Amino acid sequence: MKVADMHCDTIAEIFYANKEGKECGLLKNQFHLDLEKMKKGDYLLQNFAMFVDIKKYESPLEHCLELIDLFYNQLEINKDKIAIALNYDDIIKNEAAGKLSAMLTIEEGGVTQGNLANLRNFYRLGVRMLTLTWNYENGIGYPNFEYIKGEVPNFKAPNTTQGLTDFGIEFVHEMERLGMIIDVSHLSDRGFYQVLENTTKPFVASHSNARAKCNHVRNLTDDMIRKLGERGCVAGMNYCNSFLDDVEDESKAVGTISAIVDNILHFRQIGGYECVGLGSDFDGIPTHHELPDASYMPLLADALKKAGLSNHEIESIFYKNVLRLYKEVLK
Repeated sequence: MKVADMHCDTIAEIFYANKEGKECGLLKNQFHLDLEKMKKGDYLLQNFAMFVDIKKYESPLEHCLELIDLFYNQLEINKDKIAIALNYDDIIKNEAAGKLSAMLTIEEGGVTQGNLANLRNFYRLGVRMLTLTWNYENGIGYPNFEYIKGEVPNFKAPNTTQGLTDFGIEFVHEMERLGMIIDVSHLSDRGFYQVLENTTKPFVASHSNARAKCNHVRNLTDDMIRKLGERGCVAGMNYCNSFLDDVEDESKAVGTISAIVDNILHFRQIGGYECVGLGSDFDGIPTHHELPDASYMPLLADALKKAGLSNHEIESIFYKNVLRLYKEVLK
């Protein structure tokens, strides 16, 4: 079963490892995802997010460019196995050539530093999806949690009052004009609805689950899921234990394949199977003990079959829904 995964943080992990003097790359590493594991997992496409903690770096823009440089260097080293995909046609051409496809994305719109010119330049560099926020207010919008005593994030209390800024609304308009996919994972509840109100094309929640199954602000409400289905959007199932297991103490969360299946069945019931995809968050989350890396993806396909999904539905969830959206949005 082919796999199209909308989110991983592997490039950042390789970057940090190299900074520490450890030699590793995209072909083979100790992380959740590399080319050898992707081959075993029957991958078609992986979105590689350039994840930047904007409070960690003096120049988040410069660090993002460093990550993009690493991404392209790794593609060049492994050009016989993987190639960039800027649109739907590239994915099909790469598959015909026997290569995996890599899509360049950014997790944290704050790297654009409040300048639409930077957004356009990222597009020119090949970025085709951008997560509007991470865990901080960034000039575009607000993350989906409130702070307890101004310090500790409360992941049970969604932010329903702060959404996109005026610049953020300009930002999503420009993304849609460019043909760049808007990603609302991490964005506040209010921001989700503002994206819905200020766009016309499908967008994604690249790595978010169902709040009805796990009461965590990173997950989507049933109303959001319905809206995704109505617009033709896609949400990527996240394998993070604390987004799957509804427990007070996140350190005690135990993610299972059955929990991912339960989320998929819920999305299927509320918004239709057409709004479900995969967004593992590999190398950005603790290791899922039943899906420890990309090579184990056939286990999820088997579990969905046992849960009663048709082969057409499973193919749609594993890759066809994502490809349909990419074909519609990307230029």
